[in-house]
Amino acid sequence: MSSTEPRLRVRGLRKAFGPTRALAGVDVDVLPGEVHALVGENGAGKSTLVRVLSGALQPDAGDMLLDGAPYRPAGPLDGVRHGVAMVYQELSLAPHLGAAANILLGREETRGGLLRRGVMRSRARAALAALGHPDVDLDLPARHLPIALSQPGIRVLILDEPTSSLAAADVDRLFATVQRIRRDGLSVIYISHVLEEVARIADRVTVLRDGVTVGTGRVADLPPAAIISMMAGRDVAEIFPRSPHEPGDVVLTVRDLSGVDKPSSASLELRSGEVLGVGGLIGAGRTELLRIIFGLDPVRRGLVRVGAYGGPASPWGRWGQGVGLLSEDRKAQGLALGMSVADNLTLSKLSGFGPLGVVLPARQASAARRWIERLGIKASAPGQPVQQLSGGNQQKVALARLLYHDVDVLLLDEPTRGIDVGSKAQIYELIDQLALAGKAVLLVSSYLPELIGVCDRVAVMRRGNLGAARAVAGLREHDILVEALGPA
Repeated sequence: MSSTEPRLRVRGLRKAFGPTRALAGVDVDVLPGEVHALVGENGAGKSTLVRVLSGALQPDAGDMLLDGAPYRPAGPLDGVRHGVAMVYQELSLAPHLGAAANILLGREETRGGLLRRGVMRSRARAALAALGHPDVDLDLPARHLPIALSQPGIRVLILDEPTSSLAAADVDRLFATVQRIRRDGLSVIYISHVLEEVARIADRVTVLRDGVTVGTGRVADLPPAAIISMMAGRDVAEIFPRSPHEPGDVVLTVRDLSGVDKPSSASLELRSGEVLGVGGLIGAGRTELLRIIFGLDPVRRGLVRVGAYGGPASPWGRWGQGVGLLSEDRKAQGLALGMSVADNLTLSKLSGFGPLGVVLPARQASAARRWIERLGIKASAPGQPVQQLSGGNQQKVALARLLYHDVDVLLLDEPTRGIDVGSKAQIYELIDQLALAGKAVLLVSSYLPELIGVCDRVAVMRRGNLGAARAVAGLREHDILVEALGPA
């Protein structure tokens, strides 16, 4: 880091929306040439803070200094003019415009009211070259482009969950770019739920809880357990509940199962009252395994047996057999974002809400409200559109649908991806309670502490082949990783 004087200084920042205090006194110092991570549970105030910093919101109180000068942008464009730019988690691109137009959107070069297209293309080309994409077609519509970040002339760059839509190779390229621009003196505010990313990329970290700064320090001096404790307000040991489970009869059998592409060969037995984890690298075939079991993808070879029923089935048939799937992509496949919480929660079973198949909204809302209360879903009403909920609460709605349907076998694909530590802890506790109640859980996860902390047994998939399940007692994260990578 090139200086001890803050590039951006925030003191006593406050922002309320009616009776809700989103920010109740936030203090942050961001130094020149540093990557400063911002972490906290959903609802901790991260999004509100960075929207104030970028100019999208006006604070109610507090002071901001940018390189020692008072800073209070009138809007996002004003923030960019001052050198503060933000890349949102939900990518804000004009999909019909080309790369050059998107890169310089709001900062177009003009002379006499006319666009200086040659100058704009040169600036766009230089920005893309700095990001490792020198050959991108500047006229190609943005919907066809790889994800990239670029804003020339900035001093502070805010990245909101930047890896959520990136493949592994693009994550590496992004991190290399961030390291390069920080060496040039740029300050980066990095928001992430993934503490491994924070440890890899950030110099310092600030933790928010309930709209207040609860801690700041060097990442090298703060182990993940300490950061989690500050985020959640409780000890890390409480994150993973560990109740003794008593597995019963086999409820799901998979024998030498293969799909059109993946998996190549998978065999397992899942018993009632247990949580069986499936680890492995992304692309190994774990998601495809769950999709085949649930009937979404065809079986090329092998057997799937649910209870006494053996053979292929449609998703509707699996619901009838007591099997439910939680998709890894809740926004594209797991939820109907334009519909209400109640609709999403009850769509798989609409019987009983009225005579002759009629759905009476009051009865549907009453049924949904019970699960909203049981899972602690933060929603204003059952009729609230699910897209208005936080990621953690959306995930709880998707889980609540399986519980409302009262399935016996839960296929959970990355159930805590992209949600905060507090919501993760609640989902872990729910999974533990389901196993205690005799439900069977098949859990796919890329997060190794989750596999060891939640599951009774873990099997690892490598290149489409599922290994034998092993008890987690004595199993280390290193063991899972070695099996996932295979022999050197």
